[in-house]
Amino acid sequence: MTQPILDLKDVTLSLKGNAGMVEILHGIDLSVHKGETLGLIGPSGSGKSSLLMVMGGLETATSGSVLALGQDLTAMDEDAMARFRRAHMGVVFQSFHLIPTMTALENVATPLELAGENNAYQRAEAELEAVGLGHRADHYPAQMSGGEQQRVALARASVTRPEILLADEPTGNLDGANGQAIIDLLFGLRDRHGATLVLVTHSRELAAKCDRVVRLTDGHIADTALKAAE
Repeated sequence: MTQPILDLKDVTLSLKGNAGMVEILHGIDLSVHKGETLGLIGPSGSGKSSLLMVMGGLETATSGSVLALGQDLTAMDEDAMARFRRAHMGVVFQSFHLIPTMTALENVATPLELAGENNAYQRAEAELEAVGLGHRADHYPAQMSGGEQQRVALARASVTRPEILLADEPTGNLDGANGQAIIDLLFGLRDRHGATLVLVTHSRELAAKCDRVVRLTDGHIADTALKAAE
């Protein structure tokens, strides 16, 4: 079998809270292979989002190893991690995290500009067209609906053609119709670009579309299945 695109060994995460250090993740062992779609499910506070953040280097594991594309994320400083993430990962958040003073087109072009790409705006325009928002390119986030903002966030995450796409509750702030549209777009991006997709979700429908589902409870992996339970 080929080397996992993401490989976590005995990962723990402790964060400082009001009452001292809080243990979030406990001895996580998890591998994700190229082209796989993995759903992370579990009750609120189970550590799903924290695990996703560790996978993306947005949180540094307290102990253990986190390999992405064979590179040890825990050994990277903040600048090296930012460069690695920019080159190889796309991240989509529940709350969109668009830059409010930039248009949709400028938001999507930003990661390409940071990477020094000369055709950043042409590629950003094409990506907005791909998510059905070419006509909203000059609009600012405040002028768009939640569903439209999440489409822009998806376009921004995918415009660099990342090998790994991480999504944290991508349908959590959307109604049923918009949520379904985002699900279709996410899996369409995976199919078009061959990205490995890891997503945190409370949506049974979204989890059921994944190749494999991992359930977390109190910072531990409780069980894993090739398909979500009906």
